Amino acid sequence: MKKLKVFSVYGISKTGKTTTIENIIREFKKRRYTVGSVKEIHYEDFSIDTKGTNTARHGKAGAEPVTARGYYETDILYSKRLSLDKILKHYSQDYVIFEGIEKGNFPKILTASSLKEIDERLNEMVFAISGKISNQIDEYRNIPVIDAVKETELLVDLIVEKVYEKLPDFPPECCTACGYSCRELGKKILKGKAKRDDCILSKSNIKLNIDGKGVDMVPFVQKLLNNAVLAVVSELEGYEKDSSIKVQIGGNKIRGELETKDDNI
Repeated sequence: MKKLKVFSVYGISKTGKTTTIENIIREFKKRRYTVGSVKEIHYEDFSIDTKGTNTARHGKAGAEPVTARGYYETDILYSKRLSLDKILKHYSQDYVIFEGIEKGNFPKILTASSLKEIDERLNEMVFAISGKISNQIDEYRNIPVIDAVKETELLVDLIVEKVYEKLPDFPPECCTACGYSCRELGKKILKGKAKRDDCILSKSNIKLNIDGKGVDMVPFVQKLLNNAVLAVVSELEGYEKDSSIKVQIGGNKIRGELETKDDNI
């Protein structure tokens, strides 16, 4: 199953976020990568649906999601704010770019117009700086400052080098099996002091997919599922130790697939 690589381009208005993303997308397409995007809108009254339209009436009556299909586009509408993880379940591209999302356990590019703006918003997940400030400096605090218009290839080279498969974002009290919290591991990967494969989920023998989408589970939950399945299956005729086991569940309310191995996880 393909794992998404996600990163964000963020900064205040008029610093060059959208221009930076446009050029990154064009270069990705030249290199035959598939790419999707998620735009964060910082406007409380924003709504893509208009009050009184048929789709708005469907939603008001209780339908969710509501889909509007036109000749040239299809819009799927939810009447609530979804988490990023739920949004990403709609994506299967090589890369997904977030615009305007500052918080989260993923690499980031900061756009700015001045050093003051950089200092106000810089965090440890930033691996590049771009936007209008790139006309003034080439580096800041050992972070490369790259013009997304004139040096697009250089910026995308850096993205390909730095951006890794999306990490989970479990609270530190739930999982530090790799020796770090999820966010600490992300920072270390960006600095070259750890690898994406250091996440214990990469080495697990148990995988849970629901409708084809992988579900991240902390080691404790993995162990519970693993032991529960083995406790039942080991009593059945045909079972042999170290077997690979695949359980498929189908029904009106539950549809999923669990694959495990009779081994330590």
